[in-house]
Amino acid sequence: MKHEKSSTLFLCLTVFFTLCVAIAGCKKDDDNNSHLPPSSTIADIVSAEPSFTTLKTAVIKAGLATTLSGTGPFTVFAPDNDAFNASGISADAIGNLPDSVVKKIILYHTIIAKIPASRVPAGPNAAVLAASGDSVYVTSNSNGVFVNGIKVKQADVMASNGLVHVLSSVLMPPPGNIVQIAQADTTFSYLVAAVLRASTGSTNVAAVLSGKAPFTVFAPTNNAFRAAGFATVNDINAADPNALTTILTYHVLSGRVFSSDLTEGAKPVTVNGNKLSISLSGGATVKGNSNAVAAKIKPANIVATNGVIHVIDAVLLP
Repeated sequence: MKHEKSSTLFLCLTVFFTLCVAIAGCKKDDDNNSHLPPSSTIADIVSAEPSFTTLKTAVIKAGLATTLSGTGPFTVFAPDNDAFNASGISADAIGNLPDSVVKKIILYHTIIAKIPASRVPAGPNAAVLAASGDSVYVTSNSNGVFVNGIKVKQADVMASNGLVHVLSSVLMPPPGNIVQIAQADTTFSYLVAAVLRASTGSTNVAAVLSGKAPFTVFAPTNNAFRAAGFATVNDINAADPNALTTILTYHVLSGRVFSSDLTEGAKPVTVNGNKLSISLSGGATVKGNSNAVAAKIKPANIVATNGVIHVIDAVLLP
């Protein structure tokens, strides 16, 4: 019993001292919501927290447990179990992936530096190099901290070798540029056909969307094209290339615009000079000038090497 009381007293004094340091420093990045002792490494936190069991599976499969126990410092954007579930990734799915793929994903969530929330660049979407060699894009504003448009749900979980920011979704490394991503996804076969057909006209749309950019593309699905009157890919191939270019460029914004950058009532200007209408009420939507109904944006924030893609369920009409 004495031992238990001594341990409790020690823990209370430790927590009190930590809070005093936080108040004295006047830094919100010193806020630590982890119940683990301050000697815990990032690997310890991931291993011990019940909400990180899927992440723990991924870290072990990636062979990075020792690395994340090292001196660092590291900042890890850590998806919890709910984030993995929301992204459609289970522990079993991770087990079926090649180790090298899982390692790249975990390294994409890791920065080789200590970046508390108070020191996240305002951005918007400031590029920060991840340990995978790719960039993540961070923003700090009145709504919180965002990475690739994904909100940090709990910031500044302190570790002895850095800190953890808990994410509400999984970050996926960019597998290619905008055109390459569309070509690899059968959901976008009509869009790819439209881009290729448009490129036979006065503007090589495929070359533009494969360039350095960056661009943001609202990408209609195959069903969206069918609903717009293109019953088959043959209908797209029979369309006027320049007319398709006008439609396609109406789906493109200059720069990286993640879902976290969209605001209620915004009217962003597309690369063809016309405006879109954004609404966030009841879920993010985008509407063209000639559309009767707005298109739903889901999923959002698919990161490409030269921009970002938001999937929409209707073709936008200028």
